[in-house]
Amino acid sequence: MHRKTIVISLMALFFMASVFAFGGDKTKVKGMITARTGETLIVKSADGNVTVVLTDNTVTKDDKGLFGLEKQHLSSVVLIPGLKVKVDGTSDEQGRVVAKTITTDGDDLETAEMIQAGLNPTAEQVAANMQAIETNRKNVATNQQNIAANQQDIAANKENIATNQQSIAAHQQQIAANMKDIQENTDRFTALSEYDTKGEATVNFNFGSSRVSAKDQEELKKLAQTATGLTGYIIEVMGYADSTGNAAMNTKLSEDRAKAVITYLVQQGNVPVRHIVAPGAMGEYGPAASNETKVGRAENRRVVVKVLVNKGIAGS
Repeated sequence: MHRKTIVISLMALFFMASVFAFGGDKTKVKGMITARTGETLIVKSADGNVTVVLTDNTVTKDDKGLFGLEKQHLSSVVLIPGLKVKVDGTSDEQGRVVAKTITTDGDDLETAEMIQAGLNPTAEQVAANMQAIETNRKNVATNQQNIAANQQDIAANKENIATNQQSIAAHQQQIAANMKDIQENTDRFTALSEYDTKGEATVNFNFGSSRVSAKDQEELKKLAQTATGLTGYIIEVMGYADSTGNAAMNTKLSEDRAKAVITYLVQQGNVPVRHIVAPGAMGEYGPAASNETKVGRAENRRVVVKVLVNKGIAGS
């Protein structure tokens, strides 16, 4: 009975030893670190991704020298993505490998560090580039809005330009017509400089009126009698206005005054129309006095009548 008890105890001890022996199976992993989070590494091996757990007892070393016999212990901070490693450890209940030792290659570590050094700035640069792209996108949108507004302004300006060009064309036609009239009047009255003045009268008018007063009618009768007694005479009639009102109105008023004088000369003075030079409507131009005073404006509301004889005829 005693011997049986001893045998059972030995069997129990053997079973427990077996459990402890197989509970932490030794495992080797060889591959490249693809990611690291705290004390956890993801190592890509030929069999797939393996999760490796670092502990305070994990030793990181670099095999150096002939046949890797020289050992250099490293800090776990060198375990960076891109580094090739060999992991010796045991499996835990979650299927992870608890690392006992991790062996690196010095040359590969340098390469990995260079890659890692390039990755971080690149990531930062990508973020900066993305921000710059977003800023540019907003700027493009703003510029497109500005372009659309400018295009509308351009279209409106084109319409205004077209309208202005039409107005300019109309004004140029009017200017050309006015220049023609001015030139004709200039030529006509310049030709009169070859004549001697044999008689002259000035007819004055009330404000806004073209009616010839009784006093001025007598003066015109006398002037007509002087003219009809001459050989080869002509009568020059030029009407004027003061500066009150606009230029167009004053030009029309000066023309009406000149016509009123001509009508009286023809009807009452018996002067043939062929002896009268076409009336000159000078408007407010060529004032005889200042338009700043009432007296001056009264002087400027006038028609000047001259009896002219060609100098050649007068000399003969």
